Amino acid sequence: MATLYTEQSKNVSKTWLLMTVFFLVVIGFGWFFSFYYNDPNILYFFVIFSILMNIFSYWFSDKIVLKLAGAREANRQEHFALFTSVENLAITAGLPMPKVYVVEDPAPNAFATGRDKNHAVVCATTGLLAILDKSELEGVIAHELSHIGNKDMLLSTVVVVLVGFVSILADFFRRSLFFGGNRDNDNKGGALVLIGVILSILAPLFAVLIQLAISRKREFLADASGALLTRYPEGLASALKKIGEHSVPMVRQSNAIAHLYIADPKGDKSSKITKKISSFFATHPPVEERIKALVG
Repeated sequence: MATLYTEQSKNVSKTWLLMTVFFLVVIGFGWFFSFYYNDPNILYFFVIFSILMNIFSYWFSDKIVLKLAGAREANRQEHFALFTSVENLAITAGLPMPKVYVVEDPAPNAFATGRDKNHAVVCATTGLLAILDKSELEGVIAHELSHIGNKDMLLSTVVVVLVGFVSILADFFRRSLFFGGNRDNDNKGGALVLIGVILSILAPLFAVLIQLAISRKREFLADASGALLTRYPEGLASALKKIGEHSVPMVRQSNAIAHLYIADPKGDKSSKITKKISSFFATHPPVEERIKALVG
């Protein structure tokens, strides 16, 4: 039977697997470029690049996330309720006190980031703080702390950097085609161009699908873990309901970090038919399903 500890172990394994896959994908691009342009130095560059990017994504991805979100460090006096909730629940969960950040945005939302529990950040929007009562805020914070405790925070944060760079590499290849490649062998060049175009299209699409699948599964787990932490699932369920009712797009958005938020930052005011069509590409499971899983 799956336990919190097996899930933690799985997420650590998934992180290493993701970084390995990224390494292989980048090396594959490097080999293709070096073969296409008859220059082995390109492959060496891609090997070094992939190693550095894995290191960079581990150590600095949280700072990138905060920058993309437009977050600033919270002030205890100004955001006392937020600080108190994070502090009390971190003690209950047996976690070190994470840093607390806020985003000036009327849309209610929150996320957690960081590479481990000792370097964690919990962030909430001003819109979230304005509409939630104490028990609801605690439910949301417990959800975010569960991401830290479940060790899926690292996986989701690393995805931000690695998926983004796979897309950049693919875009770089598409652009490079306009400047021409190996003209010595037109037959080989034509075949390689076709393969390259296919790879450049599939690679970022595959990466995004992985990103979405990770996001949807981890939200249900964090909801359940958060409810266990507060012993009051109704608080998180009520918070999710309010967030759904106030579902407006965030002012500052980035597709790279959309999966980190507790709710889709693009908002959700679409019709039922549109929701069903777009559900496969959604970064989050429907709010109704999450509430039902919490309180039935």
